[in-house]
Amino acid sequence: MKLKVAVSGASGYVGGELIGLIQKHPNLELVTVTANSNVGQTLSSIHQVDDKFADLVFQETSQEVLADHDVVFLALPHTKSAEVAQWLSDETLVLDCGADFRLESALEFEKFYKSAHAGTWVYGMPELLITKTLKQREKLVGAKRIAVPGCNATAVTLAFAPLLAHGVIEPKDLVSTLSVGTSGAGKNSEVNDGNKPALESSYAYQVAGIHRHIPEIAQNLNRVADSATTLTFTPVLVPMFRGILAVNTAELVAGKSLADVRSAFEAAYGDESNVQLLADGEYPDTASVENKNLALIGVAIDEATNRVVVISAIDNLVKGTAGAAIQSLNIAGGFHEDTGLTND
Repeated sequence: MKLKVAVSGASGYVGGELIGLIQKHPNLELVTVTANSNVGQTLSSIHQVDDKFADLVFQETSQEVLADHDVVFLALPHTKSAEVAQWLSDETLVLDCGADFRLESALEFEKFYKSAHAGTWVYGMPELLITKTLKQREKLVGAKRIAVPGCNATAVTLAFAPLLAHGVIEPKDLVSTLSVGTSGAGKNSEVNDGNKPALESSYAYQVAGIHRHIPEIAQNLNRVADSATTLTFTPVLVPMFRGILAVNTAELVAGKSLADVRSAFEAAYGDESNVQLLADGEYPDTASVENKNLALIGVAIDEATNRVVVISAIDNLVKGTAGAAIQSLNIAGGFHEDTGLTND
């Protein structure tokens, strides 16, 4: 028997990506989609979907509409998920693709989101190291409330965590500069307004320590670092629709080498199907991860500055959000972790 699924906030980019993956999942059945301004329209008027879902109609996001589902995905604006989650049964598996339940610190949440902290759910990054050998995957088994990671946080966390866990880099002065596709800004953002010209230049945004993914990254990395990490994080919006290319650098611990860097990554991800370390001298690009639930990582040493360079690439809508949600659902529900996902 398939699990009955609802997607709340289904008209946006993340909602559309979730729907595409749900259609391919042999254990899931999409029965309900909700939206705001698109209520009454058919699913096919917004997204490309299989014929069997074409006439599914967007409904209002309400307690009555979302009741009696086995799984509910929340693809809602920040702070809205906390309200909707209160309506849902404890027996329903709920996955929030927003930020409402990612942070453990109420102080940090209120500082960066200017809203009351609603609590903390199980974090949906299976490959996240929480000790040198233990991963977040084990905490997802049987979970009923899952906070899907931020896309930028995924790209940076996967790049730094193994090196911190194995004592290869210094935890201070971590630097990440990310080239981010416009879909990361959301469907309703000015840059994605179909009535205006597409982005024709690149620009940095939320500069100088104010980006909301910073406390999430720190929370992840501080689990395995010997001391508190400090991160300079700069996202740059670039003229591509999907993808994140993160250039991450850190000071190499004295006496460590490229061999130690590679060893740390191989220990962390050698048996992972959705994170891959490239060969020496190879570096990822966003085209190679497009539409895949995959993080590619390339590494090098800048000998002149004694800094490690870790380049990571993900599709922000798949491995960065919807794919991570499905991957986490699979673990929570007892399915094979890669069910419904592909990296071909």
